Amino acid sequence: MRWVTSEDVPRSGELRVPAGTVFTPSARELAEARAIRVIELREGQQPPAPAPAKIVALGADHGGFRLKETLKPLLAGLDLEVRDVGVFDEKPADYPDIAQKVAELVARGEAGRGVVIDGAGIGSSIAANKVFGIRAALCYDRASARNSREHNNSNVLTLGARLLTASQAEDVLRTWIETPFAGGRHTARVEKIARIEEQYGKPPQPPPDGRTTAAAPAPRATAGGIASLIDHTMLRPEATRADIVKLCGEARQYGFATVCVNPYWVPLAASELAGSAVKVCTVAGFPLGATSTEAKVAEAAAALRAGAREVDMVINVGALRSGDLDTVKLDIQAVARVCHDAGAIVKVILETALLTDAQKTTACRLAQAAGADFVKTSTGFGPAGATVQDVVLMRHAVGPRMGVKAAGGIRTLDDFRAMVAAGANRVGASASVKIVEAAAK
Repeated sequence: MRWVTSEDVPRSGELRVPAGTVFTPSARELAEARAIRVIELREGQQPPAPAPAKIVALGADHGGFRLKETLKPLLAGLDLEVRDVGVFDEKPADYPDIAQKVAELVARGEAGRGVVIDGAGIGSSIAANKVFGIRAALCYDRASARNSREHNNSNVLTLGARLLTASQAEDVLRTWIETPFAGGRHTARVEKIARIEEQYGKPPQPPPDGRTTAAAPAPRATAGGIASLIDHTMLRPEATRADIVKLCGEARQYGFATVCVNPYWVPLAASELAGSAVKVCTVAGFPLGATSTEAKVAEAAAALRAGAREVDMVINVGALRSGDLDTVKLDIQAVARVCHDAGAIVKVILETALLTDAQKTTACRLAQAAGADFVKTSTGFGPAGATVQDVVLMRHAVGPRMGVKAAGGIRTLDDFRAMVAAGANRVGASASVKIVEAAAK
């Protein structure tokens, strides 16, 4: 099954989709408004997806819009597919936003290269180079374009629309696209660039004195303030109806953010919490993450219909460890779409105890790119739970705007405070009442 959202609808022309594709209501309305011809392909008719190396991410701010449109036919003539991230008119736009979109597509491997155009090309180059794995080069003639590819293996080209004629820009772009990396002695130098990036991309160590990080301010000192950051959790397979009723009663009493229960108990929890501010959270692909994407989507959709407002899904850990990053991202993206279409949020459980630090960082960035709302440390059923170091790493990987949930082994008020100080803005715990009552003393 494939899901089509409004982001997938082209501005004109036609949209070819596999048989059985499901359109969100907003996507269907947008397709109708744009008079898009939707062609549903029978099994076996699906055209092969272009290899990422054949895809070029292309973007421009308002100052580069016209040049962007001029260069599209050149890229098509070179047998490349253009992934246009905007802008689509000359209304004012900020070049860092466009540069980031293009750079992220390249960094995630969804495009082989990227091209960004603004007035001078300088700002877009600076912005794109802030994205991990990007080597953006501002080029202004064929010599600089050739050098950036042969010597530096640049993967993003930036152009200045005010500094180049259309003909000059076409020469630069064609040269950049057609020039391969020379390798040889240049390989070691490019690898040194990568090592500098890794050196300064390391997550900061947690403060030794327990001070909170800038990304996650300390919770309010009141018991109620602490409770508002906690998912009151009961995911034990042997939990009974009476256990869930008690869990929901405690959540009402103390004002926890959610109760987190297995999918079977969602209708009961929703009924018990009706009229309260406490939300129902459930899980998908739990606890192994090794089910199919279709199963996770169906599980999440059923829980949302039953009253869940948050879904904690487990990533495909095996696929991540195998380096199959597209599978991991698409798995998350599918669940995120069904949750967001229902007005719910999705948290992505990494099961950090099974991953290296590099894999944890990769998983965080995939979750962020797939549109998830939170990344979460653990299921509570793995070999270990949350650690301060993992929370610090995850917060660093996703930045200050995405949620980080710490879960697994958090049993005391000191545990809770350490996780929040490290960067968590949600905590999953079964010892929630004990934590809140300790804070009230």
